[in-house]
Amino acid sequence: MTHQSTISSIDLSGSWQLSSSDGEIRSAITLPGDVHTALARANLIPDPYFGRNEEVVQWVAHRDWVIERSFNLPEAEGDWYLDIDYLDTIAEIHVNDRLALSADNAFRRYRPDVSNLLKAGENKIRIVLHSSIAEGAARQKKQPFYIPYHPGNSPIPDGNMLRKPQCHFGWDWNIAIAPLGLYGTIALRKLETARIEHVLTRQTHNADGSVELQVTATLFAKDPGIAQLHFDLDGERVRLDVGVNAGETNVNHVFEIGNPRLWWPSGSGEQALYALTVELGAESVTKQIGLRTIELITTPDEAGSRFAFKVNGREIFCRGANWIPADALFSLSSPEKTEDLLASAKAANMNMIRVWGGGFYEHDWFYDICDRLGLMVWQDFMFACNLYPSTDDFLDNVAAEVDYQVRRLSSHASIALWCGDNELVGALNWFEESRKDRDRYIVSYDRLNRTIEQAVKRAMPGATWWPSSPASGYLDFGDAWHADGSGDMHYWSVWHENKSFDNYRSVRPRFCSEFGFQSYTSLPVIKTYADAKDMNVASPVMELHQKNAGGNERIAGTMFRYFRFPKDFPNFVYLSQIQQGLAIKTAVEYWRSLKPHCMGTIYWQLNDTWPVASWSSLDYGGRWKAMHYLVKRFFQPVAVAAIPSEDGKSIRFSLVNDTLADVSVDLSISILTMKGERRHLKNVQAMCGPDAACTAATLDMSEIPAGTLLAWHFTASNGMGGEGHYVHGTYKALELEPAGLTVTHEYVEANGSVDINVTARGLALFVMIETDTDGKYSDNAFDLAAGESRRITFTPAKPLEKGKLPEFRFYDLHSCQSAD
Repeated sequence: MTHQSTISSIDLSGSWQLSSSDGEIRSAITLPGDVHTALARANLIPDPYFGRNEEVVQWVAHRDWVIERSFNLPEAEGDWYLDIDYLDTIAEIHVNDRLALSADNAFRRYRPDVSNLLKAGENKIRIVLHSSIAEGAARQKKQPFYIPYHPGNSPIPDGNMLRKPQCHFGWDWNIAIAPLGLYGTIALRKLETARIEHVLTRQTHNADGSVELQVTATLFAKDPGIAQLHFDLDGERVRLDVGVNAGETNVNHVFEIGNPRLWWPSGSGEQALYALTVELGAESVTKQIGLRTIELITTPDEAGSRFAFKVNGREIFCRGANWIPADALFSLSSPEKTEDLLASAKAANMNMIRVWGGGFYEHDWFYDICDRLGLMVWQDFMFACNLYPSTDDFLDNVAAEVDYQVRRLSSHASIALWCGDNELVGALNWFEESRKDRDRYIVSYDRLNRTIEQAVKRAMPGATWWPSSPASGYLDFGDAWHADGSGDMHYWSVWHENKSFDNYRSVRPRFCSEFGFQSYTSLPVIKTYADAKDMNVASPVMELHQKNAGGNERIAGTMFRYFRFPKDFPNFVYLSQIQQGLAIKTAVEYWRSLKPHCMGTIYWQLNDTWPVASWSSLDYGGRWKAMHYLVKRFFQPVAVAAIPSEDGKSIRFSLVNDTLADVSVDLSISILTMKGERRHLKNVQAMCGPDAACTAATLDMSEIPAGTLLAWHFTASNGMGGEGHYVHGTYKALELEPAGLTVTHEYVEANGSVDINVTARGLALFVMIETDTDGKYSDNAFDLAAGESRRITFTPAKPLEKGKLPEFRFYDLHSCQSAD
């Protein structure tokens, strides 16, 4: 007689049927996934990212949608529950036409009991997704007083009423189509004695170097019983038989690690990880654990108070960028694409990512990748640039969300900080309602902020908490956009107030967690959404793919300030990217030179959610813009930069050393003429202690003849090196001469890459290589003097047809602005 094992879990992801609530529109949908992508794949709507299709697909979010499928359950006896997360957002779930769940928070996990709704044989499950636009409007009407939202960011109103990614309602870089769907788990599970609800860990680092890892498994049971648990840490396995009560029971076990391998941020040591598994019957939860301590140092000093991260007892200068969702439409993202974006952050010498508060708490695999890559995560709670309700129902929903997210994520080694929100303190000044009645709105904000803080500290006592970004300090509601003495700063005067790049040197942030400058997305990406007739910066298509009011004018106006105007559209795109890189370079080089006064620069922003003009250094799809190649240089742990004095009479060479060892540097300083001749000025040897910034040399401006550039290259004792140039004045004042670039290509059969040799006859500034074939370059946006060559390797994203070379385009500053 064969014994058939009973089913204890059914994964319901995969193919479902999608229809509009009136039944008029029908198609297939894959879960996890979103409604817009399903409709586009079925040719029921056009590609939302192409041309002006954003305007054509906005009706989708005004409708209600139904997603359904059936599944077979051989036996229906026992306790069954649905396991659901990332349900976006206002939804009901029906099993066999009976209500199983009403949900209204995309950031919570739901586990409703459905035992009494199931039957043996075929069962139906139906998800009804309601229009978040209609629900937002209805909830706004029910508020005791009006709660303003930022119309510049959110052309779709009242998104602040809902616990849903705020950038779904638009943003000054995002498409405004209010997507909806289910982006995580959807499964039916049987509750044998108990289930694992959460696994939390806490570390105690002892004076003798040993570590105690306390593991807390939270179990949920319907009825009292005995559960058999296994805890496993890298092969050390323990079995516990525990009594469980109805509801939640915590089970603790402590692992003692006598000689631990510590986890360090990228560039400061290894990313040692231990595998922790908790098993309960057929269910197991695995987490990768990094042993480390992280503290936020905010001690008072002469300038105000510090803002520095200390990992394993050592202060770490944070070099990084802000992260926004990997795609505006979830179905178009993937763990592989996300890993590519984060790997590009690490490759550009970053050690921190800020998960910004207008998107998602990311999936576990996002933080697993950050753990492996050594990218510390500054984690915002998901509130951004709006005001929010403070009614009991809203705050209760938030408290449940925070409790779940902190328990889910706090064991990740990469999590460095929990931050209450993005720019909500500043938002109190942005709306007429809150300016007129500041007391009411500040009390409302404080209720929300305290709800988040208390929920964090209940879920994870000892969690590193910061109330808001930017903030000058705890319960400090000052202007952290312009005051730089303490806390973290968002510095936007150069972009939003149209100040010159030099203005970055007028502030001395303790930690700058947002600052940015826009460029156009690269020409190969523009070709994916614009026809040839639209390749004009003022065309309606290009304007639709620029979401920041006045953004195109600012890019062009800044170009007039610094450069001669480019000769055509491709060169306009190229020069916008060079200009963007120079802006951020100006800020980072100065702020790094202030170390340890400044201990972090996190620019806005790493990535794009769709093809758009923006502040990102990576294009939609993951290609490196010109700026990302510059980032790799100016974020290098040992770096040299030329910084002019305030009076403009001298220039100092700043040497920064973020490593743990003394570094000596050989610095060669020269003058470059417009013909590309290099005239040697001086050699300097400089030393810099561990984790410090110093001045390697100072020059008088008079040593730089008119019409020439200051240039340098350096090599450091640890093998790092680099080069750069400095223009006294503007690039438009230079009488540049033709660069005379010559190029040879070579297909390298072994790894399918292409070697490109570039030689200059004259002065070639910001040489940029581009092709429509997707891939990455070993270097780009580099300079060559007369007679110099550079060998660049292009590695295609997909193997090339054997021996078939891509078509490469070459840009440089002279040819960009000269018709000859």
